[in-house]
Amino acid sequence: MTFAKFPKAVLMLSLALGGMAALAQTAAVQVDGAWARATVQGQKGTGAFMSLTARDATRLVGVSSPVAGVAEVHEMKMEGDVMKMRALPSLELPAGKKVELKPGGYHVMLMDLKAPLAKDSTVPVTLLFKDAKGVESRLELKLPVTTTAPGATGAAAEHKH
Repeated sequence: MTFAKFPKAVLMLSLALGGMAALAQTAAVQVDGAWARATVQGQKGTGAFMSLTARDATRLVGVSSPVAGVAEVHEMKMEGDVMKMRALPSLELPAGKKVELKPGGYHVMLMDLKAPLAKDSTVPVTLLFKDAKGVESRLELKLPVTTTAPGATGAAAEHKH
């Protein structure tokens, strides 16, 4: 069978999907369970969460999104009796080890939101990585916007910012 027998649109779609599959197979960092928390009118910040697994040791050195004036990687942790949150300049991703970005721990903060993030929509987020050799790579994501983590039950489903 020759390509001439396929409609041009089908051929273009096939080539595009094949290219995306190749990218996914060679991605230096695997992303699982990504989502962003929905907001209400007037809310200027929210979190985005996911699991990151790097094939080789690398660092998450930046994050951006067109929906936010500021996007940063943050850490929440207890210091004595006080929960503190701070921006991180980078987050280490050891080779082959899953790093969780979740409520109450490491997470992406989307601040100075330009509009509310509506439940059941998606939000574009770009992650910037730097490997041990200093080579940078970007990963473009479309995160589902929900009120709780996909598949969450119990206490994880109840957590609110």
